[in-house]
Amino acid sequence: MASSIETVHYISDQAGLGSRLTFKRMFGEFGLYLDGKVVAFVCDDRLYLKPTPEGRAFLGQVTLAPPYPVAKDHYLLDDEVDDPERLRGALEVTARVLPEPRPKKPRGKVRAKTPKASKVRRTKRSSK
Repeated sequence: MASSIETVHYISDQAGLGSRLTFKRMFGEFGLYLDGKVVAFVCDDRLYLKPTPEGRAFLGQVTLAPPYPVAKDHYLLDDEVDDPERLRGALEVTARVLPEPRPKKPRGKVRAKTPKASKVRRTKRSSK
């Protein structure tokens, strides 16, 4: 079941992070970005925070669950979504310890492939 945009807007509003918190649609679900770092996913209208030791220390007891099949476990945030201070803190602590995203390589112009010049076979001329 795909997540609704209303759920993502609700989580964003609750976090109170303004333009620092953005989202991107991913295969019917959503990735949440804080300061350009992927910190959480919204899948099946539930919030899954990337697992970090600092996030666990901040949250205390956590529920682990995969956001989608074959994914690693993340911290499933249920009650935190309705607690703006706790939600904001969990997102900020996680973003603080995650590495900076790798810079994207600039896309260059696509050049048309030219056929390689065929190799010319040279033969030795015999002298008479």
